[in-house]
Amino acid sequence: MDSVGTSQPAAEADAKDTTLIYRQSRWTRLTHWLWAFSLFFMLLSGLQIFNARPQLYIGKQSGFQFNNTILQIGAENTDNGPRGYTEIFGHRFDTTGVLGWSGPPGQETPRAFPAWATIPSYYDLGTARVVHFFFAWVLSATLLIWLVAGLINGHIRRDLAPRLDDLRKLPRDIIDHAKLRFHHTRDYNTLQKMAYGGVLFVLLPLMIVTGLAMSPSMDSVLPWLNEILGGRQTARTIHFTVMVLLVLFFIIHMLMILAAGPINELRSIITGWYRTDPPAKHVEPAEGSV
Repeated sequence: MDSVGTSQPAAEADAKDTTLIYRQSRWTRLTHWLWAFSLFFMLLSGLQIFNARPQLYIGKQSGFQFNNTILQIGAENTDNGPRGYTEIFGHRFDTTGVLGWSGPPGQETPRAFPAWATIPSYYDLGTARVVHFFFAWVLSATLLIWLVAGLINGHIRRDLAPRLDDLRKLPRDIIDHAKLRFHHTRDYNTLQKMAYGGVLFVLLPLMIVTGLAMSPSMDSVLPWLNEILGGRQTARTIHFTVMVLLVLFFIIHMLMILAAGPINELRSIITGWYRTDPPAKHVEPAEGSV
């Protein structure tokens, strides 16, 4: 996500190329890569933790006497040998080779997520927890610092908060993205503001809060948190759902980078410099035009 803080030092501006601007500050780029690495390791270690109990429930309790399972990944013996399955809201799908039953030919084992998708690749719940919690604290600390700094320096209000004019442009912005027609400007477009805002102010905080709710040690510190979220099992389900949404965001984010020009986008988030369209290309159309 290339969405945290912008600045344009006049001393570094290239007078011969007015389309090249300094779009991403050092703090932007640092937090971007810290979040990216943190989420990567949290995802793979989180899947390892999930493998220890590959079911999701709604409610405060779970077990054989309760009928509140909404997701289950496992393996079963059939006439054709062991098969992996994924069951969602009572609907079962054969996912052999990917979910439930996977591994090299002849060495398959029953596990929810395959070895290549977890950290560590072998079953080690203790190591997975250490990795997961370490990067969770890195993510939480940098997000909190970013939020406070963004409120103080006005970055959130100036660059991320959608304005009334942005909402008016939303239909046209959706059409432009559907047609893969991108406008390279200093400011984020409406869809970017909405997507980045949803991740930064909804999904990431919700992931942190549900993570705290799942920790038994936090019950004594924040005993009301579990009650608000509907119980530890519900918090775990929300946590997993947020993970899925973040993965979907990442996939769409990468596709948009490839479609909009990967060299320009990567240069922006690595060096800070971003090439915009020549001025004539992003003149606003007349009132009423499409």
